Parts: sequence; C-alpha cells; structure tokens
Amino acid sequence: MKQLLLTLAVAGMSPCFIYAAQTTKTAVQPTFTEWHDTYVNNVNRFPIRTSFFAYESRDAALKADRKASANYLSIEGDWRFNWVANADQCPTDFFKEGYDDSKWNTMKVPGIWEVNGYGDAEYVNVGFAWRGHFKDNPPEVPVKDNHVGSYRRTINIPDSWDGRQVIAHFGSVTSNIYLWVNGKFVGYAEDSKSAAEFDITPYLKKGDNLFAFQTFRWCDGSYSEDQDFWRLSGVARDCFLYSRSQTAHIDDVRVTPDLDAQYKNGTLAVNVKGKGNAKFVIDLIAPNGDIVSRKILNTTKVKKKAGKKVAEINATVKFDVENPLKWTAETPNLYKVVVTVQQNGKDVESVPVRTGFRKVEIKNRQILVNGQPVLIKGANRHEIDPDGGYVISRERMVEDVKLMKQFNVNAVRTCHYPDDPYFYDLCDEYGLYVCAEANQESHGFFYDKDAITTTPLFATPIMERNVHNVHNQYNHPSVIYWSMGNETADSKNFSDVKKWINEFDPTRPVHWERAILGDNTDIYAEMYITPEAAEKYAKDPKYTKPMIHCEYAHAMGNSCGVMKDYWDIIRKYPTYQGGFIWDFVDQGLRGKDKDGNMIYNYGGDFNSYDPSDNNFNCNGFISPDRKPNPEAYEVGYVYQNIWTSPKDLTGEKKVSVYNENFFRALDNVSLSWAIVADGVERQNGTIADLPNIKPQTSADVVLPYNLKEYSDAKDIQLNVEYRLKKDEGLQKAGDIVAYQQLPIREFKGTDLAVTAAETKAVKLTDKKKEANVTLAAENFTLAFDRATGFITKYEVGGKSLLGNGGSLKPNFWRAVTDNDMGANVQEKFAAWRDPQMKLTSLQVDKKAKTVTATYNLPEVKADLTIAYRATENGTLNVTQSLKTTPGAEMPEMMRFGMVMNLPYAMDQAEWYGRGPVENYSDRKLSQNVGIYKATADQLFYPYVRPQETGTMSDLRWWNIKDNNGFGLRIESDALFSASALHYDLYTLDEGKEKNQRHSQSLPKSQYTNLFVDLVQAGVGGVDSWSDWGRARKGHRVEYKDYTFSFRISPKTLY
Repeated sequence: MKQLLLTLAVAGMSPCFIYAAQTTKTAVQPTFTEWHDTYVNNVNRFPIRTSFFAYESRDAALKADRKASANYLSIEGDWRFNWVANADQCPTDFFKEGYDDSKWNTMKVPGIWEVNGYGDAEYVNVGFAWRGHFKDNPPEVPVKDNHVGSYRRTINIPDSWDGRQVIAHFGSVTSNIYLWVNGKFVGYAEDSKSAAEFDITPYLKKGDNLFAFQTFRWCDGSYSEDQDFWRLSGVARDCFLYSRSQTAHIDDVRVTPDLDAQYKNGTLAVNVKGKGNAKFVIDLIAPNGDIVSRKILNTTKVKKKAGKKVAEINATVKFDVENPLKWTAETPNLYKVVVTVQQNGKDVESVPVRTGFRKVEIKNRQILVNGQPVLIKGANRHEIDPDGGYVISRERMVEDVKLMKQFNVNAVRTCHYPDDPYFYDLCDEYGLYVCAEANQESHGFFYDKDAITTTPLFATPIMERNVHNVHNQYNHPSVIYWSMGNETADSKNFSDVKKWINEFDPTRPVHWERAILGDNTDIYAEMYITPEAAEKYAKDPKYTKPMIHCEYAHAMGNSCGVMKDYWDIIRKYPTYQGGFIWDFVDQGLRGKDKDGNMIYNYGGDFNSYDPSDNNFNCNGFISPDRKPNPEAYEVGYVYQNIWTSPKDLTGEKKVSVYNENFFRALDNVSLSWAIVADGVERQNGTIADLPNIKPQTSADVVLPYNLKEYSDAKDIQLNVEYRLKKDEGLQKAGDIVAYQQLPIREFKGTDLAVTAAETKAVKLTDKKKEANVTLAAENFTLAFDRATGFITKYEVGGKSLLGNGGSLKPNFWRAVTDNDMGANVQEKFAAWRDPQMKLTSLQVDKKAKTVTATYNLPEVKADLTIAYRATENGTLNVTQSLKTTPGAEMPEMMRFGMVMNLPYAMDQAEWYGRGPVENYSDRKLSQNVGIYKATADQLFYPYVRPQETGTMSDLRWWNIKDNNGFGLRIESDALFSASALHYDLYTLDEGKEKNQRHSQSLPKSQYTNLFVDLVQAGVGGVDSWSDWGRARKGHRVEYKDYTFSFRISPKTLY
C-alpha cells in the first residue's frame, strides 16, 4: 500500500488523496507493529490539507476566533495518564470501556512527559537517542527505555453536533499516536511535527465518549527525527475536536498569488475542493476590510469509482487585482480570501485564508521577491520553552517574533520541522520570510552515498513528511521557499520529493543543503563555510545558484564575532544573499542545582546513562527565557537596514543616509543625533522628516551641530539613531531601528609621562634581609615580594587597593569560550594558562623610583619584564613587556594583560569606552563609545555554561570604587580592555573538558578581580567545533613581542 501511495504522490497526484485508500469505513485493527514499520506511517489518518479552520458562518470566519466557534471543542486539560519505562510494559487493554484507571496519575494535554516528572530530558546532536545502548537497525527501535504514555479521558460531545462529521485534531504528538474512541480503534499516525487528524464520526455516541490514545517515545519515525534538539516525548500543540456538515463542506483551499512581469498588477488563483449540493462563495477582502471581488462556484455531479454520484467541487477561480498592496517582510500587507458554503441561502461553513500578493523567482543567480534581490537576515528557530519544553504558548511565539523584529531579523528557518501553524500566521502578519522545513533529519546515518536513508526503506517517510509540510503551509505568503529537511544523505529519495514539490507548487524554490551544488537544490545553502570560501563562490560566475546559508555564525556561548566578516562580503556580491544564524534561542530547560539556584539544564544534566552532547544545544543569541544574550546586539546591528556614512563631519556637518530596504522609503523614521565629547553628550537634535530616501538609495543630510566649543576635547563622536515615528506591528513609536557612531576626533591615548618632581618624595627601600622591596610616601605604601617580584601591598591613605592576600599579576589566559573549546584551545594553548615564571632579577632604581622584575617563561620560550614607577600621591605606572623567541613554534595567547585582586566591596565600575554590553575586538560595532556604569555582578553575564564574560573594549579609562568612593582609575597610552568580576579566572575556566557546570552555581571569589588587557582574542564563531570557530586572523593574540603600559591612579571617584 505505501509503495502505491508513494508512486501516486511522485506522479503528481494531489496529496489530499494520499491517505484516501484507508477510510474510516474500513474496519482496520492495529497490528501494533506500526511503530516499527517504515511502510506504515499512517492508518486512517484524515487527508492532508492546507492549514485552516472551518467556521459555522462567514461572520464567524471574519472574526477568526476558533475557540469561540460552535464548530470547536477543546480536548485539552487533565487526562488520566500511565507511563512505563519500556515498550513491552505498556497496558494493552487500557482503551476499553470499563478499564480501571483509578490508580493512574494525570497529565496535562498539551504536556511533555520529561518536564512533568516522567523520564529524563535527553539531548543528542549527532546520532539517535539510543546512541550507545542500541545498534541502529531501521525500522527497528529499542524496546528497553522506549517509554510509553497511555491517556484516557471522557469527552462530552455537544448535542448540536449530532449528525455532523467530527474530526479529532492532535497538533503534535511525539513520536506517534494510536487513537481509540469508545474502545474502538480509530487510527495511527507518525511525523510528530505535523498534525494528526482522524475522522471519529463512526465511533461516537451521544453524550460522554471515552477517548484513549497511546504514544511511544521512539518509533521507526524517530530515524527521521534525529534533529539537534532536546529529545522529548508527549503532546506539544493544540488538541481539539471540530465538526462540519456532512452534506456540504470544504475539503481544501489553496491560494496561489502571482504578479505580472512588472510586479505591479496581481492575480490570486483560489482552488477549492469540497462536497455537497451547495454554492461556494469566494470573497477577496482587502487589508482595509473592503470586498475587492466576489466569485461563486457551484458543485457538480462526479461519478465515483463505486458508481455512486456525489456532488463535488474541485475548481479554481482567478482574481485579477490592479496594483494591489504587496506582501513582503518589509510590507506585510495581507488580503483575506473567505470561502463560504451556502445551502438555501444560509451559511453552512466558512473558511478564512490570509494571503498576500507576492512573487518568488530565481533569476541571474539571485532569489527575487517581487522582483527584488532581498537580503536574508535570518535565524534558525527551534520550538522550545524553558519550562514547557516542546509546548510553546502563543504569547511565547509572539515574543519570539517581537525579538526578531527588534534585532532586525527578517527571515526564519523552521529548523528542522514544521512549526505550530500559529507561528506562520505571525510571520505572515508581522513580516518574516520563512524557509519552511520538513520534519526529516537522519544525521546519525551521515551523508555517504550508501547511507541507508538513500534506499527505498526511507522513500516513503521522506516523501510523506515533505507532503505534510508543503501542503499544510502552502497558503502562507511568508513562505518563500521549501526545505526538504536537514542533514540526511542526498539521494533519489529527495529527487523524487523535489519533483513532486515542483509539480505541486511551481511558485517557490526548493532548498536542500546536502545537495550542495547538485540538482536537488535551487539554492546553494552550505552551512558553516568560512567567509573566504563564501567569497570564492560568490565571485565565480560559473556558479549559477543564489547563496543563502541555511546555517552560519554559530552563536554558542560568547560568540558571533564573525558577523561583520560575513556581511561585508554579502553586501559586496549580489549572488550572496545572506543566511540563517544558528540559532535563535538557547535550548536550556529551567531547573535548580543542588543548592536551589535556578539554572538552565543542558545535555547530560539529568543522568549519566543517556547519551549526551553536553551544552551544544545552547547556541542561540537569545537566552532560554528570551533575554537577549550579549551577541544579540551585534546581530541586530549588522542586520539593520539604515546605514550612515560621513560626508563632511567638520565642515558642512553632512552625512549620507543609505536605505538598505528593498520595498519601503524611510518616511516612518526620524533621525536623532548627538555630539559626544570626551564621553559626555554636549549637543543633540532630531530631524523629524528625512528626505525621500527610496529603497536601495542614499541621500545627504546636514546636521546642525557646532564643534567650535569643543576644540580642547580629545575624543568626539557623532551618534545617530533612527526611531519609528508611528507604531509598526509589534514595534512601537520611538523604538530604535538603526544606529551608528561616527568618530569626528579620535582618542590618541593618555600621556603616561612622569616627572622627577612627582617622584621626589617617594622613598624606595631595598634591604636584602627583608622580604619586601617598598616604595612609599606620606600617603601610600607599595610592597613587592622579593621572591616573586609581585606587589603584595598597595595602600593609599591607610586603605588597601588589594584584597587580603591579593596581588597584581600577569595574565595570558581567559576562561575558554565554547568556540575556544571547540577549537581545542584549552589544550593547544595550555602553556599560557598558568606558565611557569622564574624571577631572574628584581632591580631597583632609587633615583627614578622604579622597581623592575624580570622573568623567564621557559614553557613558552619568552622573557617578561614588568617595570613599576610610583609618584608621591600613590599613582603607579606599570609597563609589562614580553620578549619572545624569534622562530619558535609556540602557541598563541588568549590575552596579554594583568589581573588585580581588589577588595570584594570595590565592585562599582565606570568606564569610558564601548558599552554598555560586553564586547570584544571582533564583536564591538554594536557598542558605542561612551561613559557607562555597572557593578561587578552586573558585568558577569551568566552564559548557560560559564566562560569568558564581561570585557569592555576600546577603553579610554576605567574606574572602580567601593560604596564610600574609594577606588582607582586605569588609563593607558593606547586603547585597552578591562573587566571586573566576582569570580576568579580559574573558577570560570572549565579546564580541559566540559564538566556539566552552570554559571549560577559558581562559587564567588573573595575578591573583585580586575582584568586589564592590551589585547584579548576575539570570540569568533564560524562554527563551535573546529579551528574555524575560534577568533579569526586579526583578532588573535599571536606569539610575538608585546608592551603594555598603563597607570593606576588611586583616588576617591565620583
């Protein structure tokens, strides 16, 4: 049977008939082998259709409130529930009437077992969920550890539904569902991310009805659901019953928009399939609610195979609309098609479908939307909630879309399966391009040409899952191309799917990353290639496919240091049109550590038995609870659509404003500007109405500022911000949609020169028999340990700038980031983590009042010299110089600087540099230079797994003080970076391998640890598992000579 259905589907037969051979009138009994048979993935499943809800009247359809409809009945809430650990332990007669479930517990529907106390959440990236415990052998899956959940509930069917057809809708059940009603088997379904619907009409009785279903943790379909996410089980989406007339109803509605060659006038082809002797009224309604046009279809008698004539309709009407409002992600203008079934002048059923006039093409190596080569500023989005697991509320979905708009994301890939239908509605409404992906990934079999997924064994599930995806999401204008799945070997199975998609929907391209440059993809989407490799493709005319990465810029932990590198090239080459960051949200599940601290659990946190890929599912630029991670701001900056460049900042005060949008002018944004001199805003203003800057054009704008009074300023910036004037969807008037900082006068560094007069009162004491060398004056004392050369005492006015036992020491290491660890930096660069430092000399110059310590670092073949010079007010100049060995093959460093152990209470930082969010040499464009404040605790960002955090770069000065105002200032003759944390480096650092640690569980240091660096490596992020993932060239701390000079000025800071 399944082979026949596959043949029909490939041949182009409408997929709404793909399950028609098994009807509810066929007496089918389960064999209970369905869950490990790739040829039986559906039994009595209701025919696949586009996603819609049929209301009782046109008026109800226009309101589109499904839950208020007389045709709707929720079956959500508490169900009686039984859970067993192994598949051979599940109850076999629980579905029968009279079965005693009094000892069962209850489970919410929707509800995920593992977040409700049944089994442990498991995370695996590559390989199947039973990795290490069961040898892959499709279609067989384990019996042991294959948990099974059994559900029972009585549902009262409204009297008003008597005589009507009733369909059960289960929005998402993992991994499969067997359904019974009143003790009778209804059907079976797989594909956990597509709705399972069943016609339950023959099994119902008046009043109360017993519903029972059973789902397995794993079935043969799990071989096609090997995605990089939490492996959870249960019911994830809306569950309800709906009724419709048996005499006349709508089976399917497909709406196909098109535009003419000039992309001006539009057409809508509306295909309607239905049954009944009735009139089908089709209205096209404009965004303002006006009826644009109305068409009427009537059913005709069609002879069925059994010889019985039934009134049916399968017809297409076409609406021609002159210059309609167009749909794009920038201009999400939605029309509405309402199909109403009428009998005897009365509404029987009505289906609303939102649509948009838009056209997608591939021409000249580019994907075009409405004739324009749009840029894909995208993100991959898994459906995950820190509390609900797979259960995502509508409010959470809205929040996700709002965040995407906030950070200028204009496209989303539904990795790696179809999403909740409501999410596509949001993309339609608020404007997001969608790469709509099917629920097909078999990463555990990898990509060899002889992988088992290339055989006929997988042909049926691969085809069916794509049919579900394409047919369900067909009507959404936001979907601009299809994806056949992810990380499965390319093969004839996908050639067959692509052929079917091209026939069923010739209006959209098809993406298949594993085809690379082969025939099974219309888009070159290779993931995680370097910017250089991407540029090589983009500038070679022999390649004809547009390039859009399905995944790039791996945002794991402290990452996204590659955004500028990619987008400088994307904006240079027309065929290179962007990509989807991996990924949007960290997939941490909220929990508590042994001390009761809230943490986000990741792979391996629940037990040591299940396979685990650790925190590799925490790679979003948004945190699990939807707070932006630090890298989100860089994403939003690089993705913004308005750019400002200097034309003449000192004479005419003129800038050029470029509109990177493709479909809209800048009529709804104002420009706010400010002059910032030495960190202080001195002037500001607003230009409420910009010139008419059309899409993809620039215009000059003069800003009325005056620089004359700032002639003595060492540092002057022009800040510009673009704010909405009126609300736009989820964005409010006043929201900043783009910003930029342009330097007018650049900081040259602080003069660190010390005069003899400043050191005259300083007394240097160097008595060989004493443990310390001291520098002292009336108001301060500095002591250097003769054995180590390090400072052990630094007091000013009787107060210590060092915590008890603290010091000021060289530092070449950082707590490795996820990208560092993926590149094996923790081992390759380990010589710099805590290198042996042999003090070879401690020299004093009583005239210059200097102490100079020289060290040999034998493990890295280098010498280090640190010179200290004090003035009478306690200011200390420090110069740290590294002399390396020419030609020596030594590893790179992570940073070159020093760490100072301050008293714990000295934790209030203020700095003049980039901020307020942490930033690094390769991820700092989003952070303007200014004066900012934060405490040490605020500077610590709690990444799901602890790692380097809190650094601020391009510093002019850094202050830190206690509550009484006592503290210090750091200045340098060059821009520098710094951070202050209540954690020491070795607590933050993971060591050689990951060990299930969480930021919220770390013990705090007794100090405020002040890290001051001349340079620190960038954060990288091409990927998080190879050398490509670490900081790129130009942002590395190479093995070479360095000199870092800075000044510590003790003072009361205000």
